[in-house]
Amino acid sequence: MTPRRVALLALCGGALLMLTWFGLDRQGVDDLDGFVAVALAQGAVYFASVWLARMAGPSRGALALVVAVAAAMRLSALAAPPYLSNDLYRYVWDGRVTAAGINPYRYIPTDPHLAGLRDATVFPEINRNNYAPTIYPPAAQGVFFAVTRFAGSITAMKAAMVVFDSVAIFALLRLLAGAGLPGTRLLIYAWHPLPVWEFAGSGHIDAALVAFVALALWASRRGANALTGLALAAATLVKFYPAVLAPALYRRWNPAMPALFAAGVVLAYLPFIGVGWRVFGFLPGYAAEEGLADGAGFYLLSVLRLAIPGFSARLYVAAAVLVLAALGLFILFVRQSPDREIAGGAALATAFTVLLSPHYPWYFAWLIPFACLLPCRSLPWLTAASMLLYLVPVGSHLVRDAHRILVETAIYAPFAVLAVIDWRGRGQVTHGTSAHG
Repeated sequence: MTPRRVALLALCGGALLMLTWFGLDRQGVDDLDGFVAVALAQGAVYFASVWLARMAGPSRGALALVVAVAAAMRLSALAAPPYLSNDLYRYVWDGRVTAAGINPYRYIPTDPHLAGLRDATVFPEINRNNYAPTIYPPAAQGVFFAVTRFAGSITAMKAAMVVFDSVAIFALLRLLAGAGLPGTRLLIYAWHPLPVWEFAGSGHIDAALVAFVALALWASRRGANALTGLALAAATLVKFYPAVLAPALYRRWNPAMPALFAAGVVLAYLPFIGVGWRVFGFLPGYAAEEGLADGAGFYLLSVLRLAIPGFSARLYVAAAVLVLAALGLFILFVRQSPDREIAGGAALATAFTVLLSPHYPWYFAWLIPFACLLPCRSLPWLTAASMLLYLVPVGSHLVRDAHRILVETAIYAPFAVLAVIDWRGRGQVTHGTSAHG
């Protein structure tokens, strides 16, 4: 990497750090629209940085710069109170409940059985505290419990998510080295605004999910099938959807990965099984609130309903499941390329995310590692533009209106165009050698 490009990269890094401080200032005065404007400005600088990183060859100095700026952004956000979400308070509460020897799936926070655990700091900030038990699966509960044994504070929980974020960064470095790609491509993940705001800033447990997915990819590339199964199980037990990656990570006729995956899931649930089917917590209620039951939460279905009013949500979900199943079978039985784990995993993760269109930005974060490892333009756009979703926040129930459709179209329409460009260029770009790769 030439000194001029390193200087330009340093300029971009300084701009990203300064914008992080501006974003924290907007949060401090409760200016959500101003914060979103700053986050989008970060996205513009980020895209310039990605272009420079993809043009670069190996450079220890540039890699050190990438790591230093990433650390500075995260430490800045870590020091500030959570602003974009209050999920963090539920994490601390769940850890406290488990430490008291109580099944976290058994009671809602306001239940009299938990009265002795309440305080004036965490308890009042728990979302849905008067009607919803926890929704988080066993691996997430394990993280909550472990962190609260060290310190039961919000900052400690956020710091734990930064640790998981760092694990993801380390795993990505190993994946890049194994693929013969420059370490500076780590910037595509490390300088992305989304992990900064959602992991260091809001402390979302998705940081653990991303770390486990990155470890599963790394283990699969090394042929460590048992470790792959355990890492994928851990990711799935943080939030359920990483299970869709299984076809890309499974090596045919080798039972170690699926066996360890299944064993990990079953064993993790055993300590909580005393509540029966309630072990899935608030999942059914969450599906109703987020518009997943009536279809209001799915962007593509909402667009389809503009042309065909009343189109069945069940039919749409069934079609989405069939598409994902067909893609998984294709990856499992047809696509046997050397990068099947990465390319196949990216296809499955992206298809799942787009078809079932989450409306919280942090649900897009698990796509960023794939953007780091593959030559694509569409995933950096999709993940960075997801910050626009803060312009249409979800209350107690998702409201589907013209404003939400417009905002989501601003996210998904450019993504679709860029995805077509990525697909058409697949035969012209050699993995790891293109200026866009």
